[in-house]
Amino acid sequence: MCGIAGFQGEKTELLLSAMAQAISHRGPDNLQCEYIADDKLGLSHSRLSIIDLSSSSNQPLWDVKRSHCISFNGEIYNYKDLRDGLVAKGYEFQSAGDAEVLLNLYIEYGVKGFSKLNGIYAFAIWDASSKELLVARDPLGVKPLYYSESSTGFVFSSELKSLLQDTSISRELDRTALSHYLRYLWCPAPLTPLKAVKKLEPGCVLLVKNGVIASQTKFYQLPQSKIPPCSQQQATDDLLSSLKSSVERQLVADVKVGAFLSGGLDSSAIVALAAKHVGAENLPCYTIDFDGGSAEGMQADLPYAKKVAKHLGVPLEIIKVESNIIEDLPQLIYQLDEPQADVAPLNAWYISRLAREQGVKVLLSGAGGDDLLTGYRRHYALSKEAYWQWLPKPFRFLLEKGSAMLPKSLPIMRRIAKAFEYASLDQSDRLATYFHWLNKDTVNRLFREPLLDLHDPLVDHIRSLPDEMSPLQKMLSVDAKYFLTDHNFNYTDKVSMAEGVEVRVPLVDLEMVETAARIPDEFKQHGSHGKWIFKKAMESYLPHDVIYRPKTGFGAPVRPWIRNELRSTVDDLLSDQSIKARGLFDEGQVRQLIDDDRAGKIDAAYTILSLMSIELWCRQFVDKPVPSPGI
Repeated sequence: MCGIAGFQGEKTELLLSAMAQAISHRGPDNLQCEYIADDKLGLSHSRLSIIDLSSSSNQPLWDVKRSHCISFNGEIYNYKDLRDGLVAKGYEFQSAGDAEVLLNLYIEYGVKGFSKLNGIYAFAIWDASSKELLVARDPLGVKPLYYSESSTGFVFSSELKSLLQDTSISRELDRTALSHYLRYLWCPAPLTPLKAVKKLEPGCVLLVKNGVIASQTKFYQLPQSKIPPCSQQQATDDLLSSLKSSVERQLVADVKVGAFLSGGLDSSAIVALAAKHVGAENLPCYTIDFDGGSAEGMQADLPYAKKVAKHLGVPLEIIKVESNIIEDLPQLIYQLDEPQADVAPLNAWYISRLAREQGVKVLLSGAGGDDLLTGYRRHYALSKEAYWQWLPKPFRFLLEKGSAMLPKSLPIMRRIAKAFEYASLDQSDRLATYFHWLNKDTVNRLFREPLLDLHDPLVDHIRSLPDEMSPLQKMLSVDAKYFLTDHNFNYTDKVSMAEGVEVRVPLVDLEMVETAARIPDEFKQHGSHGKWIFKKAMESYLPHDVIYRPKTGFGAPVRPWIRNELRSTVDDLLSDQSIKARGLFDEGQVRQLIDDDRAGKIDAAYTILSLMSIELWCRQFVDKPVPSPGI
């Protein structure tokens, strides 16, 4: 993993250096720039050495004929097979790494060659003969890529803080994007908080000529077909076979590999299979001891993580978190690059920090299992719609209004109220609302000047899907396309790379994605059991009570924090004076929201956290000439 940045246009070598320095944390092993004044081209690379640790794999890297140059962030897991094929075609190599394989693959096949890749990546390739710059992002968007196009040219980077070293980029805020951060707590690509900056969508390629985007094409699309009949045994065998292959592929490295181990099914399964390849004693694992999950209605992870570690014989490092959220929140927002209102990234951040201190540069993560095979509460809630969705709309409307009156102080009441909050809507619209933290009317009231059209990109995506896809398939498509990429992958990449650690995600290997898409709904969400077929597949590897434990997450006590530890921070960041000065939101509506939450009338903790995150982000990314941590 690395940090990449560059441009084509009226930019300077000094800017290129500043962009590279801003993301040097992503690649502490080498920093290098390629500036070609005649072509108005700049490419930079901050290297985290994982495969081929020698200087021959430093980048930006030219092919042996010096016809093309690449700056690449990621890993190509099948690079050895691809290399063999290219050698058979007469290609010569000057390194033993995967970057040169990717470069020659493009020279040989063009964009069509990307279909041969199995990996996670974002990269830029310069064609010296055609004077064209190509930038691309992996199919699932595991690796980030931001870009901006203006009258002075095209600029791109792995992180927004690097991109904004270019002071010519407008800092005008995108209110539509900000409405998404309030509604979802994250923002669907391609939007970012700034109108002038976009996120390249997963599986897409941009072609840039003379500093202008000439074309954008998509080389990968998530499966969207009807699921064929399949027996339980076949589904189990296919899933286990794909997962074993994925884990084995993603262990390729010339450095030490470790793993996250929360004690949940996903991370435990990855550790169980990885330990068989590298030896249990050679797989350092990391978990969090974080008090406070019971306040959010969640079970503690630590006892399960300990049990799995003992069962498998892997070493387990336990990180006792005594987080000072007041001090950590500004730094967290800076590292995330976006105002995501979630403290779950703290988990990955603290683990990555300790792993790096212990010399571990690669961690395996269980991210993605819920997004491909079910596991979130919304998947279970969707399965229960059959009991009431047949009701005429007036009755569904009464169900919606009645649930809104439930007290929000208890987790179970909050979940019931959320399940029926949009009961009166038609199914396509209702599917999208499972991802909402705030309804559009409340979002609009919070803005000083209401948005004329609160567009919901999730609804558009759902409506674009084939009619033969089931409601669960459509929901999982939203999970994989948006929630996984713009929420989970964004924060995992940013906080791990802040410490110079690469995180790999075997559960969303492309083979796994295709296999999961062929598994029938009833083998995914089976009654109250999410990931049911995955659980069956792992019964011979893990303890029964680990496999069938209740679903949990990073149970940080956000609601008590907002009302207690963060109370003075809330009053500072969201004071009338601060809100007026920013000019985005209505100070009266914001104050009413805070007062009602403190009085227990509503559950608005995450909305308040979102408003705080937006203000913190603006102070660091908008108010300063170039982004810097702290406020």
